[in-house]
Amino acid sequence: MTDDPREHPSKVAGDRASLTSFLDYQRATLAMKCQDLSAEQLRHTAVPTTGLTLLGLVRHMVGVERSWFRLVLSGEPVAPVWPGADGGRSGAWEVADADADEAFARWHEACEHSRTVTGSFASLDDTVEFDGEVISLRYVLTHMIEEYARHNGHADLLREAIDGRVGE
Repeated sequence: MTDDPREHPSKVAGDRASLTSFLDYQRATLAMKCQDLSAEQLRHTAVPTTGLTLLGLVRHMVGVERSWFRLVLSGEPVAPVWPGADGGRSGAWEVADADADEAFARWHEACEHSRTVTGSFASLDDTVEFDGEVISLRYVLTHMIEEYARHNGHADLLREAIDGRVGE
């Protein structure tokens, strides 16, 4: 983690470029927190009071990307990628036997699809109706930045507990 592979957002970009670049920056931050770790380390529960793992965070973000961009913005049906033991959506966190390569491949695909969906909207103010609410692209991008930023805080603590590495 000595080299920062992230592309830092412009300090003078317009709204759309600013929101999309901050979202990509947050995505890159999660990837950076996971780099150079083995699958075993990615599955490691580093904090004894929680079952949170880096691999679980990546798998969770697959579901979040798919929910907001495929289901909400595109109106596509979305089934959980990793259904929980109870058939629910909690399976992303169940990583004891999870394939790390599959998780990262699905995450990269979900992020790329999300970028495509974002590009299909003419304006940040374009809206969709979902579950009785009107939701703009601006809202979804802002929410996704918040979602990644919150989980990247978790990822930072997990990474430090795994191997002592810290950083932005």
